[in-house]
Amino acid sequence: MKLSLNHKSPVPLHVQAELLLRELIKQPEYAGGKLLPNEVDLAKELAISRTTIRYAINKLVSEGLVTRKKGVGTKVTGMSVSSKSNNWLSFSQEMEARGIPIKNFELHLTWETPTEEIANFFEVGKDRKILKMERLRGRPEEPFVYFVSYFHPRIGLTGEEDFKRPLYDILADHKVIANLSKEEISARGAEKNIAKKLGVEPGSPVLVRKRFVFDQGERPIELNWGYYKADSFVYTVESRRN
Repeated sequence: MKLSLNHKSPVPLHVQAELLLRELIKQPEYAGGKLLPNEVDLAKELAISRTTIRYAINKLVSEGLVTRKKGVGTKVTGMSVSSKSNNWLSFSQEMEARGIPIKNFELHLTWETPTEEIANFFEVGKDRKILKMERLRGRPEEPFVYFVSYFHPRIGLTGEEDFKRPLYDILADHKVIANLSKEEISARGAEKNIAKKLGVEPGSPVLVRKRFVFDQGERPIELNWGYYKADSFVYTVESRRN
Protein backbone atom coordinates (compact mmCIF):
# COMPACT_ATOMS: atom_id res chain seq x y z
CA MET A 1 0.00 0.00 0.00
CA LYS A 2 1.44 3.37 -1.06
CA LEU A 3 1.71 5.86 1.78
CA SER A 4 1.27 9.51 0.85
CA LEU A 5 -0.62 12.61 1.93
CA ASN A 6 -2.00 15.55 -0.02
CA HIS A 7 -0.17 18.55 1.43
CA LYS A 8 -2.35 20.94 -0.61
CA SER A 9 -5.61 19.55 0.77
CA PRO A 10 -7.69 21.64 3.22
CA VAL A 11 -8.02 18.50 5.36
CA PRO A 12 -5.47 18.77 8.22
CA LEU A 13 -2.42 16.54 7.86
CA HIS A 14 -3.01 14.74 11.16
CA VAL A 15 -6.53 13.83 9.97
CA GLN A 16 -5.20 12.57 6.64
CA ALA A 17 -2.57 10.57 8.52
CA GLU A 18 -5.21 9.06 10.79
CA LEU A 19 -7.38 8.03 7.83
CA LEU A 20 -4.34 6.57 6.08
CA LEU A 21 -3.42 4.53 9.16
CA ARG A 22 -6.98 3.23 9.40
CA GLU A 23 -6.66 1.90 5.87
CA LEU A 24 -3.18 0.55 6.55
CA ILE A 25 -4.21 -1.58 9.54
CA LYS A 26 -6.90 -3.24 7.41
CA GLN A 27 -4.20 -4.78 5.24
CA PRO A 28 -3.89 -8.58 5.80
CA GLU A 29 -0.24 -8.48 6.83
CA TYR A 30 -0.91 -6.01 9.65
CA ALA A 31 -4.07 -7.75 10.81
CA GLY A 32 -1.89 -10.85 11.00
CA GLY A 33 0.40 -9.27 13.58
CA LYS A 34 3.04 -7.43 11.54
CA LEU A 35 4.35 -4.31 13.26
CA LEU A 36 3.46 -0.94 11.74
CA PRO A 37 6.35 1.17 10.42
CA ASN A 38 7.89 3.22 13.22
CA GLU A 39 7.12 6.90 13.76
CA VAL A 40 10.43 8.10 12.29
CA ASP A 41 9.97 6.16 9.06
CA LEU A 42 6.30 7.12 8.73
CA ALA A 43 7.01 10.79 9.35
CA LYS A 44 9.81 10.75 6.77
CA GLU A 45 7.76 8.91 4.13
CA LEU A 46 4.72 11.18 4.60
CA ALA A 47 6.82 14.35 4.89
CA ILE A 48 5.26 15.35 8.20
CA SER A 49 6.55 15.86 11.73
CA ARG A 50 6.80 13.06 14.29
CA THR A 51 4.34 15.01 16.43
CA THR A 52 1.74 14.85 13.66
CA ILE A 53 2.11 11.11 13.05
CA ARG A 54 2.21 10.42 16.79
CA TYR A 55 -1.10 12.30 17.19
CA ALA A 56 -2.68 10.07 14.52
CA ILE A 57 -1.31 6.87 16.07
CA ASN A 58 -2.45 7.91 19.54
CA LYS A 59 -6.00 8.31 18.18
CA LEU A 60 -5.97 4.66 17.07
CA VAL A 61 -4.43 3.58 20.37
CA SER A 62 -7.18 5.39 22.31
CA GLU A 63 -9.81 3.49 20.28
CA GLY A 64 -8.17 0.16 20.98
CA LEU A 65 -7.38 -0.47 17.31
CA VAL A 66 -3.62 -0.72 17.83
CA THR A 67 -1.30 -1.26 20.79
CA ARG A 68 2.07 0.33 21.34
CA LYS A 69 4.81 -1.31 23.40
CA LYS A 70 8.05 0.46 24.19
CA GLY A 71 11.01 -1.23 22.56
CA VAL A 72 8.74 -3.39 20.42
CA GLY A 73 6.51 -1.18 18.27
CA THR A 74 2.88 -0.70 17.24
CA LYS A 75 0.60 -3.43 15.96
CA VAL A 76 -3.07 -4.12 15.31
CA THR A 77 -5.11 -5.51 18.18
CA GLY A 78 -7.98 -7.98 18.03
CA MET A 79 -11.40 -6.32 17.72
CA SER A 80 -14.05 -6.69 20.42
CA VAL A 81 -17.40 -8.22 19.58
CA SER A 82 -19.32 -5.65 21.58
CA SER A 83 -19.59 -1.93 20.97
CA LYS A 84 -17.43 0.02 23.44
CA SER A 85 -18.06 3.57 24.55
CA ASN A 86 -14.41 4.49 23.96
CA ASN A 87 -14.17 2.75 20.59
CA TRP A 88 -16.56 4.64 18.37
CA LEU A 89 -17.02 3.00 14.99
CA SER A 90 -19.54 3.32 12.22
CA PHE A 91 -22.06 0.48 11.88
CA SER A 92 -20.17 -0.90 8.86
CA GLN A 93 -16.90 -0.86 10.81
CA GLU A 94 -18.53 -2.51 13.84
CA MET A 95 -19.93 -5.32 11.74
CA GLU A 96 -16.67 -5.75 9.83
CA ALA A 97 -14.85 -6.01 13.17
CA ARG A 98 -17.24 -8.75 14.25
CA GLY A 99 -16.90 -10.59 10.96
CA ILE A 100 -20.63 -10.24 10.29
CA PRO A 101 -21.68 -9.88 6.63
CA ILE A 102 -24.22 -7.10 6.20
CA LYS A 103 -27.11 -6.69 3.79
CA ASN A 104 -28.96 -3.45 3.10
CA PHE A 105 -32.66 -4.29 2.91
CA GLU A 106 -33.98 -0.75 2.43
CA LEU A 107 -32.52 2.68 1.68
CA HIS A 108 -34.67 5.80 1.47
CA LEU A 109 -33.48 9.39 1.02
CA THR A 110 -35.81 12.37 1.37
CA TRP A 111 -35.58 16.11 1.98
CA GLU A 112 -37.74 17.12 4.93
CA THR A 113 -38.60 20.09 7.10
CA PRO A 114 -36.92 19.46 10.46
CA THR A 115 -38.74 19.00 13.75
CA GLU A 116 -37.98 21.48 16.50
CA GLU A 117 -35.51 19.05 18.10
CA ILE A 118 -33.56 18.57 14.87
CA ALA A 119 -33.62 22.27 13.98
CA ASN A 120 -32.33 23.16 17.45
CA PHE A 121 -29.52 20.58 17.28
CA PHE A 122 -28.36 21.82 13.87
CA GLU A 123 -29.08 25.45 14.76
CA VAL A 124 -31.03 26.02 11.54
CA GLY A 125 -34.46 27.45 10.81
CA LYS A 126 -37.48 25.16 10.69
CA ASP A 127 -38.03 26.16 7.06
CA ARG A 128 -34.60 24.74 6.04
CA LYS A 129 -34.82 21.42 4.23
CA ILE A 130 -32.78 18.62 5.84
CA LEU A 131 -31.57 15.41 4.18
CA LYS A 132 -33.07 12.37 5.88
CA MET A 133 -31.73 8.86 5.33
CA GLU A 134 -33.51 5.67 6.41
CA ARG A 135 -31.70 2.35 6.22
CA LEU A 136 -32.84 -1.14 7.20
CA ARG A 137 -29.80 -3.36 7.66
CA GLY A 138 -28.85 -6.73 9.05
CA ARG A 139 -27.49 -10.18 8.32
CA PRO A 140 -28.20 -11.63 4.87
CA GLU A 141 -31.04 -13.71 6.30
CA GLU A 142 -32.86 -10.94 8.20
CA PRO A 143 -32.64 -7.29 9.26
CA PHE A 144 -31.91 -6.39 12.86
CA VAL A 145 -31.47 -2.60 12.88
CA TYR A 146 -33.37 0.34 11.43
CA PHE A 147 -31.47 3.64 11.16
CA VAL A 148 -32.86 7.14 10.71
CA SER A 149 -30.26 9.86 10.11
CA TYR A 150 -30.46 13.60 9.51
CA PHE A 151 -27.55 15.64 8.14
CA HIS A 152 -26.64 19.30 8.48
CA PRO A 153 -27.12 21.17 5.15
CA ARG A 154 -23.64 22.63 5.61
CA ILE A 155 -22.10 19.27 4.67
CA GLY A 156 -23.29 19.57 1.08
CA LEU A 157 -24.77 16.09 0.65
CA THR A 158 -26.98 15.90 -2.43
CA GLY A 159 -28.64 12.54 -1.91
CA GLU A 160 -26.94 11.22 -5.05
CA GLU A 161 -23.97 9.73 -3.17
CA ASP A 162 -23.36 5.99 -3.02
CA PHE A 163 -24.70 5.25 0.44
CA LYS A 164 -23.68 1.61 0.14
CA ARG A 165 -20.26 2.91 1.17
CA PRO A 166 -19.40 3.56 4.84
CA LEU A 167 -21.13 6.80 5.82
CA TYR A 168 -18.13 8.52 7.36
CA ASP A 169 -16.07 7.83 4.25
CA ILE A 170 -18.75 9.68 2.26
CA LEU A 171 -18.59 12.61 4.69
CA ALA A 172 -14.80 12.65 4.36
CA ASP A 173 -15.27 13.05 0.59
CA HIS A 174 -17.09 16.29 1.45
CA LYS A 175 -14.14 17.38 3.64
CA VAL A 176 -16.16 16.65 6.78
CA ILE A 177 -14.45 14.52 9.42
CA ALA A 178 -16.67 12.95 12.09
CA ASN A 179 -14.65 13.40 15.25
CA LEU A 180 -16.98 13.25 18.25
CA SER A 181 -20.00 11.11 19.05
CA LYS A 182 -22.31 11.56 22.01
CA GLU A 183 -24.82 8.77 22.54
CA GLU A 184 -27.93 7.95 24.50
CA ILE A 185 -29.00 4.32 24.95
CA SER A 186 -32.55 3.42 25.97
CA ALA A 187 -35.03 0.55 25.76
CA ARG A 188 -38.62 0.78 24.65
CA GLY A 189 -41.45 -1.14 23.09
CA ALA A 190 -41.38 -1.16 19.30
CA GLU A 191 -43.87 1.18 17.66
CA LYS A 192 -45.94 -0.33 14.87
CA ASN A 193 -43.84 0.95 11.95
CA ILE A 194 -40.53 -0.01 13.59
CA ALA A 195 -41.88 -3.44 14.55
CA LYS A 196 -42.87 -4.01 10.94
CA LYS A 197 -39.40 -3.03 9.71
CA LEU A 198 -37.66 -5.37 12.16
CA GLY A 199 -40.13 -8.23 11.80
CA VAL A 200 -41.21 -8.27 15.44
CA GLU A 201 -44.51 -7.83 17.23
CA PRO A 202 -45.54 -4.26 18.18
CA GLY A 203 -44.49 -3.59 21.74
CA SER A 204 -41.56 -6.01 21.54
CA PRO A 205 -38.40 -4.67 23.23
CA VAL A 206 -35.97 -2.73 21.07
CA LEU A 207 -32.76 -0.93 21.99
CA VAL A 208 -32.59 2.67 20.81
CA ARG A 209 -29.19 4.29 20.28
CA LYS A 210 -29.43 8.02 19.68
CA ARG A 211 -26.20 9.46 18.32
CA PHE A 212 -25.15 13.11 18.10
CA VAL A 213 -22.17 13.45 15.76
CA PHE A 214 -19.82 16.45 15.57
CA ASP A 215 -16.87 17.46 13.39
CA GLN A 216 -13.42 18.51 14.57
CA GLY A 217 -14.70 21.96 15.43
CA GLU A 218 -17.49 20.32 17.47
CA ARG A 219 -20.07 21.53 14.97
CA PRO A 220 -23.09 19.22 14.58
CA ILE A 221 -23.13 17.15 11.40
CA GLU A 222 -25.47 14.19 12.02
CA LEU A 223 -28.35 13.22 14.29
CA ASN A 224 -29.07 9.50 14.17
CA TRP A 225 -31.50 7.05 15.73
CA GLY A 226 -30.75 3.32 15.57
CA TYR A 227 -33.49 0.84 16.50
CA TYR A 228 -32.04 -2.60 17.26
CA LYS A 229 -33.71 -5.90 17.97
CA ALA A 230 -33.07 -6.38 21.66
CA ASP A 231 -31.21 -9.66 21.19
CA SER A 232 -28.86 -8.30 18.51
CA PHE A 233 -26.87 -5.61 20.29
CA VAL A 234 -24.62 -5.46 23.36
CA TYR A 235 -23.17 -2.18 24.57
CA THR A 236 -20.07 -2.43 26.75
CA VAL A 237 -18.83 0.44 28.91
CA GLU A 238 -15.16 0.19 29.87
CA SER A 239 -13.83 2.42 32.64
CA ARG A 240 -10.43 2.71 34.19
CA ARG A 241 -9.82 4.25 37.61
CA ASN A 242 -6.70 6.40 37.80
